[in-house]
Amino acid sequence: MSDAVSLDRSERPGRVSLLLLLAGLLVGAAVGLSFVANEQAQPLILGLLAVLAMAGVFSLFALAIGALQFTGQGTRNDVTKAVVDAAPEGMIAVEDGNRPIYANAAYLALAGSDSFANLRPVERVFVGSPDVSEAVYRLAQAAREGRSLSEEIRMAPPPGGSAERDVAWYRIGVRPLPLPRRPVALWSVSDISHERERQENVFQELQHAIDYLDHAPAGFLSVDPRGAVVYMNATLASWLGHDLAQVGSGGLRLSEILPAAVGEVLVAGDGRPGEVRTDVFDLDLRRRNGHPLPARIYHRVAYGQDGRPGASRTLVLNRSGGEEADDPQRAAEVRFTRFFNTSPIAVATLDAEGRLVRANASFARLFGTLPRTGEGREAAAPVRDFVAERDRPNLDAAFALAAEGRGDVAPIEIGVAAPGNRSARIWLSPEALSESGLAEGEAREAARETVILYALDTTAQHQLQQQINQAQKMEMVGQLAGGIAHDFNNVLQAIIGYSDLLLASHRPVDPAFQDIMQIKQNANRAASLVRQLLAFSRRQTLRPEVIHLGEALSDLTLLLKRLLGERVELDLKHGRDLWPVKADVNQFEQVIVNLAVNARDAMPNGGRLLIRTANVTAEAAERLQLTGLPAAEYVLVEVTDTGTGMTPDVMEKIFEPFFTTKEVNKGTGLGLSTVFGIVKQSGGYIDVKSAVGEGTVFGIYLPRHIPVPEAEPAPAEPAEAAAPAAGAAPEPARKAPAADLTGRGTILLVEDEDPVRAVNARALAARGYTVLEAASGVEALAIMGERDTAVDLVVSDVVMPEMDGPTLLRELRKRYPDLKVIFVSGYAEDAFQKNLPEGEEFNFLPKPFSLKQLVETVKTTIAG
Repeated sequence: MSDAVSLDRSERPGRVSLLLLLAGLLVGAAVGLSFVANEQAQPLILGLLAVLAMAGVFSLFALAIGALQFTGQGTRNDVTKAVVDAAPEGMIAVEDGNRPIYANAAYLALAGSDSFANLRPVERVFVGSPDVSEAVYRLAQAAREGRSLSEEIRMAPPPGGSAERDVAWYRIGVRPLPLPRRPVALWSVSDISHERERQENVFQELQHAIDYLDHAPAGFLSVDPRGAVVYMNATLASWLGHDLAQVGSGGLRLSEILPAAVGEVLVAGDGRPGEVRTDVFDLDLRRRNGHPLPARIYHRVAYGQDGRPGASRTLVLNRSGGEEADDPQRAAEVRFTRFFNTSPIAVATLDAEGRLVRANASFARLFGTLPRTGEGREAAAPVRDFVAERDRPNLDAAFALAAEGRGDVAPIEIGVAAPGNRSARIWLSPEALSESGLAEGEAREAARETVILYALDTTAQHQLQQQINQAQKMEMVGQLAGGIAHDFNNVLQAIIGYSDLLLASHRPVDPAFQDIMQIKQNANRAASLVRQLLAFSRRQTLRPEVIHLGEALSDLTLLLKRLLGERVELDLKHGRDLWPVKADVNQFEQVIVNLAVNARDAMPNGGRLLIRTANVTAEAAERLQLTGLPAAEYVLVEVTDTGTGMTPDVMEKIFEPFFTTKEVNKGTGLGLSTVFGIVKQSGGYIDVKSAVGEGTVFGIYLPRHIPVPEAEPAPAEPAEAAAPAAGAAPEPARKAPAADLTGRGTILLVEDEDPVRAVNARALAARGYTVLEAASGVEALAIMGERDTAVDLVVSDVVMPEMDGPTLLRELRKRYPDLKVIFVSGYAEDAFQKNLPEGEEFNFLPKPFSLKQLVETVKTTIAG
């Protein structure tokens, strides 16, 4: 059928009805004229002939200029038709769904037809398997709906029963033709058997290549930048005992076949944009059963123009046995290489210029990067690049001594330049290896090695030392702050006392009254700062009680919302069935308020403050591995903000008193130091986590309170009852104060500060008491021994020279077992109560206090 020509009946046939209509009109006109008179018919006949003549003339002109053409072969675009007729693809046009109106020679050859009488459409040519029938049906449906569609089918045998081949592939397409008022669909059939054969050949070659790679005598794997093994050949999988079905689908990671630290270094290696980098490592891989596999790894990574690494191409050579087992020198080299790369100590060799010649995996792990080795003298990295800039002069000096052959170079402490604030201790020694017996390449490499470097990671040791130093410094600062607060309390006590005396002798209308009030108010402000210092030094007065943190935080909600403002969102999340804790509720509220205010200041543009509570079991506390947090049951209060965060340098100092990052006159620097002191004095623990730009998390761990089934001992009641009267709150006692503050009795006032003793004595004497004054405990004992009459009450300071308050009380109890005592001090009651006998009864009044509080406490104690 190669000489077949196309078939075409696409032109529309002549309309016989139009011809009959035209003939009928002419006959009708002739019949009509026969009924007209000759005189009238002649002009009409002439007019009709003139019209027909003019129509003929115009038709001739239209035919001449091409505006009118006769139907037939000469009216078509011969070039377009010749292209379609000679096309290698078979084409057939179908009208009205199934009536062929055109078919080119290629289709006639495919369908085995030579005329329209035996021309079969596509649906009848391609029949066979269900797959073929379904594809042809979809194509026919698309043709009826006026859609374009293409399908590829496989015919066995091909249409026409070709003896040359048993199977053929065809691409069949259908699309509508844009013809007016005629729904015509154009089918095209292309033989793509050769294209399929080429694809199958390429696939077969690829399968052979994969098979060669899978069963190569070396291992191969590919790792993506996230550490997932995306490919592993069968050889390496058999060495490691892994199933290939788990590889490539996210089921195997690099950390499963390499030590985690080494794997992280391999993935995190840095490179220049567009660089292809190859690193060589001799180390032990981890088999599935946990046994080591000595191997040499050639790790190649290509970096994009943006500097990001792509998937690796890693070659693995098995060095566990084989030919080197019969060569003692080779076996020794393998053993040495394993020891070198698996050593926990970082080891590297340097040339005369201080550049790396070789380095083990521990070196890469310590310094956080893959050193450039074996890439030429210019490409290798100087070891000083991995050292913090401040320590490079010391390293250069030690390297110069080692390069001269000195073997007594002292170790040096350096900081690592990589992020993480790591540190190390480095030893440098001259290279003294013999080159005899080495291969030529190994000899050249050994000739370059001048100095051996050993490095030991001391990061954990330094961090522990810093924590110890910080704890010692905080303890010293706390003692200093406590001592300053104690002495300053005595000064404030005198100022407040004399202010009260002046206010008692002045009326509110006096001009000096407001000045005296200003003095007292500023003294009270100074007293609040002193209380914060005492809180930091853990010597403030606490009134612990059993509280439920969820309820305490709920009571603070309104206050916190006012403090945070509208731009900061407050979110409270309470844990279920929170355990009770024992703490001073007022001090706990101060802790939360201080943390909330700091969080607000760290979020100038608004943010979110989350306060979360939860129970922490002893097992969970142990898993936290926080230094200084024993394994016990705690209740956690976590305060998280979305603020600017803190740098490591700032975090080291946040609990120091008077340290602040705020602007001048925007803070005293005592907020977090107060939080630290209150939490520590309550027996709790505070942990801080922060990162710049990611916010800060404060975790407060308060010990769980387990109630005692027995009742509280009776001696605790007097101290409890006296505590509210001794507090610094405006109300001196829980009971309604007596209207009359005057009293009778003899009071021994023991105070080493003369101004404080004088003002307190004047206040008590003015209320009717007989006041005896003593500047020390020794003097108080002498006064008590000289008097014949009894003393009703002793008001004594705690910290005094020669003899302190607790010692004085023990001496007085020997002669006066029922003597009533009030201790006054700027320190907390717990700071000296441990020096007294168990169950000792006394009242306590914290400094500074007003004269009214002193008189009320004295009157209540004597009356009680």
